[in-house]
Amino acid sequence: MVNVDDERTQKSAIPEGAGAAPRAGAKAARGSVITPFKDEDVDPQEFSRMLDIYDNSFRNIAEGEVMKGTVLKVTPSEVIVDIGYKSEGIIGVDEFLDERGEVTVQAGDTVDVLLERTEDRDGYVVLSREKAEKMKIWDEVEKAYAERKVVIGRVIERIKGGLAVDIGVRAFLPGSQIDVRPVRNLDALRGQELRMRVIKVNKKRGNIVLSRKVLLEEENAEKKKHTLHTLAEGKVLKGTVKNITDYGAFIDLGGIDGLLHITDMSWGRVGHPSELFKVNDEIDVIVLKYDPATERVSLGHKQLVNDPWSNVSDRYPVGARMSGKVVSLTDYGAFIELEPGVEGLIHVSEMSWSKRVKHPSKILNVGDSVDAMVLGVDATARRISLGLKQVETNPWHELAEKYPVGSKIVGKVRNLTEFGAFVEVEDDIDGLIHISDMSWSKRIKHPSEVLKKGDRVEAMVLNIDAENQRLSLGLKQLATDIWDDFFSRHQVGQTIEGKVVRVTNFGAFVELDEGIEGLIHVSELDDQKPTDKIELTVGENYPMKIIKLVPSERKIGLSIRALKSDEFRSDWEEYSEKSGTGEATLGDHFKAKA
Repeated sequence: MVNVDDERTQKSAIPEGAGAAPRAGAKAARGSVITPFKDEDVDPQEFSRMLDIYDNSFRNIAEGEVMKGTVLKVTPSEVIVDIGYKSEGIIGVDEFLDERGEVTVQAGDTVDVLLERTEDRDGYVVLSREKAEKMKIWDEVEKAYAERKVVIGRVIERIKGGLAVDIGVRAFLPGSQIDVRPVRNLDALRGQELRMRVIKVNKKRGNIVLSRKVLLEEENAEKKKHTLHTLAEGKVLKGTVKNITDYGAFIDLGGIDGLLHITDMSWGRVGHPSELFKVNDEIDVIVLKYDPATERVSLGHKQLVNDPWSNVSDRYPVGARMSGKVVSLTDYGAFIELEPGVEGLIHVSEMSWSKRVKHPSKILNVGDSVDAMVLGVDATARRISLGLKQVETNPWHELAEKYPVGSKIVGKVRNLTEFGAFVEVEDDIDGLIHISDMSWSKRIKHPSEVLKKGDRVEAMVLNIDAENQRLSLGLKQLATDIWDDFFSRHQVGQTIEGKVVRVTNFGAFVELDEGIEGLIHVSELDDQKPTDKIELTVGENYPMKIIKLVPSERKIGLSIRALKSDEFRSDWEEYSEKSGTGEATLGDHFKAKA
């Protein structure tokens, strides 16, 4: 290894001439021994003049200057560089390593270096290649600032107020200068290369301020000019998704943004714009509306394809069975997607033949695949009515065959209401026992007097209305009809005794047998004469005559007045028989009866 210090000492020997001669002599000294000068060889005055010239040549080199040097030698730790000074400079080899750690120079290469000091304490010239490169970069940055040129830098990290950017030297990109719109996530830009413009530079303080916003505004202004010149309603353009909101997406058309509303994104259901697009997506859009005064642009995406509702009646005829997916549930039904952009509604009333569905979620879930029948189509209103129960057999139509009128069924009481009891005949099929069909004789105020929820009860089928899904049952019909029995044993004109159970303003109700009541109308109480008026007492028994029987309506008409008329006729007949003998008068007869 060559001793760097010996070489520097040898270079101090004075060469034979000025200018290039000393350099050649210095380089020769590195490989051979220099012969000292003799007084008789050189004139003293000439020698002094040559020495002055040699010294003045070094004074042209100033500290802090970037200059070119020649690599003389590369060692494992140092690179020796000749800059034409009286001694060489030594630079650490780490300033010449590439990303793989390999040395990028060799002997004879020309490199830019910065002269930091003309001589250190060991007599070496202090040089720096790294600082020279930075000085060159600073010169380029100042030039870019002066000429408004674009610089490219890589984001290093997020710092207070913005980003640190590497453009060869560390520079600052304020947060307000990153984009034309506020950027929320600065960390996402780390590692990205950005095109920017230098808006401020101070070499002494090492301060460089960049702006990407200024460059974007200039570029957008140029793009906007071109876009506005060609913009027109109905024109199809290619744009870039710039921002996404809950109500739509802003599309960059080239210097100007247009709004693509969520309702114009797809013919189908869109919950949120992010389901279809994401930022930086390139999409085709059509200009729906353009206002040059406000420069507002409304865009459409779904309009680029045909409206699926245009011929929906042909694809979904009434009565056809279709498959779809449940996309939404509401209180009143479920929306079924038949195809993108076409949905139908299954109303809650069309979900089951027998179940009383309170909410669609009891039967369906979002995402379920279902088969349904088309019940109605209104293309103008964009409505399709679907039925879920229609794809299954209606159990009510089979009910009449299984349970004919007059047959007996056994079921469980599921619910009691004020007007009757619902009895489960089959799964999800209930029959109603009306309160009037619970007993022939008892006057029932509430079904709970006869039945309880959960009771198993036997009843008779009275009527089946399949269309309205109603099944009427009777409890009392299983017992003997006391009315039929009464009507078979009595007839009009017959005298009978009954107990007054209640009195109204139009007459009195009389219990003739257990559960059998008849009515004495107010007109049948007396002869309308004050002396013959009869006051009836509730709970008392009175004789009366049957004057009307209506089996179909279960009505019995009674009369006390008719009974009194019969008594008068009987008394008259008895008096007539006795008057022929002259035994008594009619007045005597009534007094005697009294």
